[in-house]
Amino acid sequence: MISFSESDGNRTQVTEFVLTGLTDHPGLQVPLFLVFLIIYLTTMVGNLALIFLIWKDPHLHTPMYLLLGSLAFADACSSSSVTPRMLMDFLSRNHMISLVECITQFYIFASSANTECFLLVVMAYDRYVAICNPLLYPVVMSNIFCIQLLSVSYIIGFLHPMMHVSLLCRLTFCKSNVIHYFYCEILQLFKISCTDPRVNMLLIFIFSVFIQFFTFMTIIISYSYVLFAILKKKSEKGRSKAFSTCSAHLLSVSLFYGTLFFMYVRPGSGPAENQDKMYSVFYTIIIPLLNPFIYSLRNKEVIGALRRIIYINSS
Repeated sequence: MISFSESDGNRTQVTEFVLTGLTDHPGLQVPLFLVFLIIYLTTMVGNLALIFLIWKDPHLHTPMYLLLGSLAFADACSSSSVTPRMLMDFLSRNHMISLVECITQFYIFASSANTECFLLVVMAYDRYVAICNPLLYPVVMSNIFCIQLLSVSYIIGFLHPMMHVSLLCRLTFCKSNVIHYFYCEILQLFKISCTDPRVNMLLIFIFSVFIQFFTFMTIIISYSYVLFAILKKKSEKGRSKAFSTCSAHLLSVSLFYGTLFFMYVRPGSGPAENQDKMYSVFYTIIIPLLNPFIYSLRNKEVIGALRRIIYINSS
């Protein structure tokens, strides 16, 4: 089934698309549905539970955990923009998605991913102040200033994709309505556009390079100072605690930026289609699953808050 609408010229314009999904093999649809359903439910439980703990426990009402809760919210939005639709397609024969739904899906995911870039920068700055200038930390990273940094992160994160959405709306689609992907990824839309998308691709490349390079280098510089400060600490316990906190942050940063770099900083020269899908699965679905566990499993304060909540509810 292909939906078209009349255009002004002799061509017809596509108004609905077909998402081919991860695979067209019939025998894999149900097993993949079950796997990704478990992943999605675990992702939502992990991120929402972390947000609930931070909100509920007064001991976690600090800038570090306010930032961590905001990151969990961005991860929940990112996963929810892609996974539910993919789960529906696993069990449905109708993989149609309208142009409006397609653009909306891209916008929500892009906004969440952009916001996460800036949140990781703020988290790196928070660790820099806490470890390199611990006496000034309560003054520099006050809750009000932290909320201001969070607001800026979300504002930039949600405004930047609007530019790409507005440029996307100028494109027409008449060659094909088949998107060989499991969600409306913007580079895949460019491939089936009848309008020349070179301006769109150039701006995607420029802004991706700028945002990813700026945020990544800021994070690396912050953690370089943090590393030197940790090595100067005389207390073995202090070094161990600082390394534990920063190693979780750096692992999350490495996973997130590694996959984003391959997807958007090198458009047109990336890997094969199936490998490209695997990168997308990783940063749209797997990273939001891993983040709450990366930040929580070795965090004694989060585990302590969980125990207090369980004790209060059971008593």
